[in-house]
Amino acid sequence: MRPTYHLTTLGCAKNQVDSEKLEAMLAEAGYARAESVEEADVVMVNTCAFIEEARRESVETILAAQDVAKPGARTVVLGCMAQRFGVEVEKALPEVDAVLGLSSYGELVPTLDRLTGWQPVKIRRRPVMDILHQVSRPAPTSPYAYVKVAEGCDKPCTFCAIPLIRGRQRSRRPIEIRAEVEALAEGGVSEVVLVAQDLAAYGRDLDGPRRPGIVDLLESVAEVEGIRTIRLLYLYPREIRPRLIEEIVSNPKVASYFDLSLQHASGRLLRDMKRPGGAEAYRQLIADIRAADPDAALRSSFIVGFPGETEDDVEELADFLREVELDWAGFFSYSPEEGTPAADLPGRVDPDVVAERQRYLQSIQDDITHLANQAQVGRRLEVLVDQVEDGTPIGRSYRHAPEIDGVILLDSGRPGEWVDVEITAALGTDLEARVVG
Repeated sequence: MRPTYHLTTLGCAKNQVDSEKLEAMLAEAGYARAESVEEADVVMVNTCAFIEEARRESVETILAAQDVAKPGARTVVLGCMAQRFGVEVEKALPEVDAVLGLSSYGELVPTLDRLTGWQPVKIRRRPVMDILHQVSRPAPTSPYAYVKVAEGCDKPCTFCAIPLIRGRQRSRRPIEIRAEVEALAEGGVSEVVLVAQDLAAYGRDLDGPRRPGIVDLLESVAEVEGIRTIRLLYLYPREIRPRLIEEIVSNPKVASYFDLSLQHASGRLLRDMKRPGGAEAYRQLIADIRAADPDAALRSSFIVGFPGETEDDVEELADFLREVELDWAGFFSYSPEEGTPAADLPGRVDPDVVAERQRYLQSIQDDITHLANQAQVGRRLEVLVDQVEDGTPIGRSYRHAPEIDGVILLDSGRPGEWVDVEITAALGTDLEARVVG
């Protein structure tokens, strides 16, 4: 019988894309996918290491998997935590059989070949960071799919460990990305979500007389038959040029959805974060977007409890939220990451204070989001049905990114269908609608 594996994925959409390609690599090598951890010969966890909470979840997931794995099953740790803290993982979890970071994915199949022959092995990482770009994806199982267009980041944000984990920005070739999107469309995907650490800066590291940028990429992907919506996630505000705004709001295939990485509104904290701009620049950017499209959906995320944050800083952010009225926003507790400049800053905020500030800001945003949803009642939208849960079809419009925003509860529809709906009610962060076509 073929050896079996089970892969658990933690963290962001970029990790999810990696896992899909790892599974395709294993299928090509002859491995069979087990439906549960308990059935697998090899248990794998694709970890996240972005913040301390993510690392804790990764360790807990590894230990929980080992508790229920069958006797003799092997354990392999993959992903960002394996990349950045591989040696520490091996020391802390000696029962783990292999630790392969991002730069060691080329060793995955040989490692599993040896492990399933019951020969314990420890892998030392080799610098082949982007091998997964060469791997075809498995057949899609959802009407939407994430497509990673670049790896790494060049920005100097003092709180962020991404450059330490994934390195400097490395953009994929446009022809390679388009081929992947074409294959997804042939498999039934009709919405692609483009992701990268610094998506708006796509292409600046590519060589050639005319380096393609994010607008060129959007124009190319929009030509793919079968793709009805292209969504962009993670836009660094200073990289958003007027040409990109124009392309997003004018290209009928690109969702008028702006995921702005703002982080805070306090100018003093933004300077300590090494984030250019400030609240006034953010206000102008948001005004420019809404001038181009009054119906554009805007989302952002903010760090709470950055070293030195005061109650005045929190109130400045609260006033900013009330003024700009983003459709969606998330608030995350600051996590001191080893090796980042911010980890050495004085003025650490007590965790209980951070949690209270987080609840306060989220309550403000929840009210804003609910009002934005109430304004949608009576409006007609085109919706992609993602799934049916307990008999209720669930979908999303251009205003809703998968997995992070609210959803629309429908009275009919099948997964993969695009339907015209009329919004009938606002239910907190979700909407209710009836299908009209």
